[in-house]
Amino acid sequence: MRALHIITGLGIGGAEQQLRLLLRHLPATCDVVTLTDPGPVAEGLAADGVRVVHLGMSGNRDLAALPRLVKVIRAGRYDLVHTHLYRACVYGRLAARLAGVRAVVATEHSLGDSQMEGRRLGPGVRALYLATERLGRTTVAVSPTVAGRLRRWGVPAPRIEIVPNGVDVARFRFDPDLREHTRRRLGLPEDAYVIGGVGRLAPGKRFDVLIRALAELPGDCRLLLVGGGRQESALRRAAHDAGVADRVLFAGERPSGGAPGADLPSLTGAMDVLASPSPEEAFGLAVVEALAAGLPVLYVSCPAVEDLPDGAAGGATRVEGGADSFVRALTAVRAAGPAPRSAPEAAHHYCITRSAARLMDVYAAAVSRT
Repeated sequence: MRALHIITGLGIGGAEQQLRLLLRHLPATCDVVTLTDPGPVAEGLAADGVRVVHLGMSGNRDLAALPRLVKVIRAGRYDLVHTHLYRACVYGRLAARLAGVRAVVATEHSLGDSQMEGRRLGPGVRALYLATERLGRTTVAVSPTVAGRLRRWGVPAPRIEIVPNGVDVARFRFDPDLREHTRRRLGLPEDAYVIGGVGRLAPGKRFDVLIRALAELPGDCRLLLVGGGRQESALRRAAHDAGVADRVLFAGERPSGGAPGADLPSLTGAMDVLASPSPEEAFGLAVVEALAAGLPVLYVSCPAVEDLPDGAAGGATRVEGGADSFVRALTAVRAAGPAPRSAPEAAHHYCITRSAARLMDVYAAAVSRT
């Protein structure tokens, strides 16, 4: 099977890195088109041997990109087109149909109750989404929670399939030697208690809550923020104003598949606990990756955990409230002492090989109906 994946951009983000990981495990010949921003993930895909085409789209209303995309699809003679993220779904579904490809699958990575991809939802966004959704065969939800949101939006239930995000559990396996090396490289004191936060530095992720909590915690606590985004300067000011600027480390964007000691699994291994204060998530990939590393996790919203049976995500605790609640929860986790750094059942439930196999079933069904 020849498949073309169309994505809005290939900077370091959850959907982008999930695409790269998925392509390593899909038994299909896949190319990728990025509408904008080739970014570091494009370089990683190319290193993996995946052909990446940059469409050079200048903005949401660059309609001239549509015929260029149609040309790419026709030239590739693809059996199936798979779109990722809002802009790519809108343009990609339409281009696929114009190019004569009827097997079109879209993954909804980032639909929250009130926002999509970090932006507030409005009637126009919803109307365009639903109009173009009908041009595809299947919309993939990354969690049952997202599937429910799609149904409430008006997407017919028979068109929705659930394929969870996947994690390379082996890459996140705890390595005490790598932990020590990474902490030294970061300049962390040997006895520091490291609270981690992973994700886009955007208001919706609420990392300012962790900065305020840090100010109320003992001086040997450190906050390690992994990610990039437009809120970084505001978070740095917040750390300065709270008097903890010297205790907050901004590690920047890190790929999952980078060099050991500098990649996301290494940084996760250097943490003592992961805190996720975001109130609205579509899946909660950072939480699952932290569980794969054997970390205790404190979260506000995580469908990946909440959709599982009770007890499947040992080590994950839901926190309700703001900074004060995180102070109490972090204090309790630390007082409980370190636990064995082994992955719970939840991490293995979301193994990438299972997700890839499920997606191939979706592909086969979509192609068979053409």
